[in-house]
Amino acid sequence: MSLIQNLITGEDIAAHVRKELDKCTQLLAVVSDATKASWWVPWEIGVATEKDFPLATFGGNIELPDYLKKWPYLKSTSDLDIYAETSKEAAKRVLTASNESASSGTTVFRVDATRHFYKTLRAKLGQ
Repeated sequence: MSLIQNLITGEDIAAHVRKELDKCTQLLAVVSDATKASWWVPWEIGVATEKDFPLATFGGNIELPDYLKKWPYLKSTSDLDIYAETSKEAAKRVLTASNESASSGTTVFRVDATRHFYKTLRAKLGQ
């Protein structure tokens, strides 16, 4: 039986998506005309938000729903390059802060790293 045949109900799909998102550290929502009205997109965004994942949306020239404009949005392949660069910088920053906090006995909070990611990415994208 294929994976699709096993995922019959919305509840099954939701459990599968949540399980897969547990393996992630961030979410890039790729939105098309076909998916921008899907109720799965805001649900997945909500799950990632609960986990304090850095989020961004790639939609090219698609007019995004208002709720997706809360996070940085990418419109071109050069924006994707900026996203990748900022993600790498953020990962290094978290690693450095984690090492420093381990030696000093302090805690690094993911939410602080996520806020920094948003601030940096928005600045680079001019948002």
